Amino acid sequence: MLESFNPNNIKLTKYLFFTGKGGVGKTSTACATAIMLADQGKRIMLVSTDPASNLHDVFDTKLNNKGVQIKEVPNLIVANFEPEAAAREYKESVVGPYRGKLPEVVIKNMEEQLSGSCTVEIAAFNEFSNFITDEKVKDKFDHIIFDTAPTGHTLRMLQLPSAWSNFISESTHGASCLGQLAGLESKKEVYKSAVKTLADESATTLILISRPETAPLKEAERASKELQDIGVNNQILVINGILKNADDNLSKDIFNKQQMALEDIPEHLKKLVAFEIPLRPYNVTGLENIRAFLKEDNIKYSNEKLQVNEIPKLNSIVEDLYNSNKKVIFTMGKGGVGKTTIAATIALSLAKKGKKVHLTTTDPAAHLKFVLHESYGITISSIDEKIELEKYREEVLSKARETMSEEDIEYVEEDLRSPCTQEIAVFRAFAQIVEKSENEVVVIDTAPTGHTLLLLDSTESYNREIQRSQGDVPESVRKLLPKLKNADETEVIIVTLAEATPVYEAMRLEEDLKRAGIKSKWWIINSSLYAANTTNNILKAKASNEIVWINKVNKISKGNFAVIEWKAEEIKDNKLLKLL
Repeated sequence: MLESFNPNNIKLTKYLFFTGKGGVGKTSTACATAIMLADQGKRIMLVSTDPASNLHDVFDTKLNNKGVQIKEVPNLIVANFEPEAAAREYKESVVGPYRGKLPEVVIKNMEEQLSGSCTVEIAAFNEFSNFITDEKVKDKFDHIIFDTAPTGHTLRMLQLPSAWSNFISESTHGASCLGQLAGLESKKEVYKSAVKTLADESATTLILISRPETAPLKEAERASKELQDIGVNNQILVINGILKNADDNLSKDIFNKQQMALEDIPEHLKKLVAFEIPLRPYNVTGLENIRAFLKEDNIKYSNEKLQVNEIPKLNSIVEDLYNSNKKVIFTMGKGGVGKTTIAATIALSLAKKGKKVHLTTTDPAAHLKFVLHESYGITISSIDEKIELEKYREEVLSKARETMSEEDIEYVEEDLRSPCTQEIAVFRAFAQIVEKSENEVVVIDTAPTGHTLLLLDSTESYNREIQRSQGDVPESVRKLLPKLKNADETEVIIVTLAEATPVYEAMRLEEDLKRAGIKSKWWIINSSLYAANTTNNILKAKASNEIVWINKVNKISKGNFAVIEWKAEEIKDNKLLKLL
């Protein structure tokens, strides 16, 4: 039995960082903590650097990056950074001096290197490092609370000595998304001080937020280990969204599934002091709900009306894919939204209609075989991310060692840990599979982001321009990029949940693809409580609060979407067709 999360029962440090997978409740928990402490007379600064943050809606106040006094909470100042805007400004500060001096193709390559998620995170760190190191801010507030902590990858990168050279214009090791440190020499001491403060247990507490589900708990474990590796050891775990009362079939199923996930909690997380927050039935916006979040259920039903006469089903998407004769189908979305199961369902449905189908995923092969057997007339492959990354890593490092110092090799090794580099390694393997399957429909679980595609594209042009071959783009990738941009052959299906953060993150993924010239027609809302029908008070209220997000997806997709209800059972083989 976990203790309820209450900031008053924890030894609070000056700086509190909330981190975790998208949609687990970081912003809600950070806001509720800030208001509880401010209501007690503490002077609080709340800073959000999350690109998906909805702090404006949470406080119903127009915010800025300097800090705004919340009228109804006299002791609370809230700042909401827009890291993507900061990243754009930073990108121009780095690239600007080279415009007109270097070929346009080189400039485009530099711009794309500075367009990834790593750059956004560096821009965010650049913003809040000033708060961590500013003595005036430190003296003015009792606690400074950050919604979203930097990853271990970003902090390790900041600690590398070679990161402070003009690496972006000199890199020869291939597609990189870490060139964003170029030209930040003047910030070196500020960053050094900020990283030191993060690792100071007397100054900083890292609060890992998760949900009682397998994927978010694994993500929390990964984040915890990454940050401990660089000395950020003062960590606690908060598991948000635990259902307490089960009185109908759906609530009993959810309760049992959550308890199984908690029993199988990763070993590493068992070492942390852990707390819980019950599943709340409302969106955490408005002061009344924020104040209630750590205390009570405050059951309220949404007044939002569904803007479609009938909720569309997955079957309508399958029919369209079949009739339009799509050759390459990606399911795309953040981890934990159910991409693998949906990809398997689409593959099985098309095979039942007579299509020759190949299904591939980055999930372990055993898991995919558990979901769907090859005996259903579908060929199945599984790409091991670790193996592909190691192959790519060795290829890049062997070339880098020919020309680079040991110090710069250390930088390249950290670069190879970046999300974009991992995506590139896996995408090369995807490209080979698609190349071998000209006569089949290829369904791929997990698509590359638009940034990755543009990075591969610009690297190819860049390498051609300066006539060097390091970080070669394989022929299979070159052939696949145009295919992905051909809407007659390729469909990217965006998978999300009927919640704020997953929808905002899915919208950013769609924009990313548009930049790369790839259109996405279909959206899927998975695991919907609204579609499942329930009499449980908490779940019924929560289901009513999904309507606003169903309506939003309906608008974004121009009506091209489907909703899949929450399922308790393990969906596999012929049972996949139940999702239709």
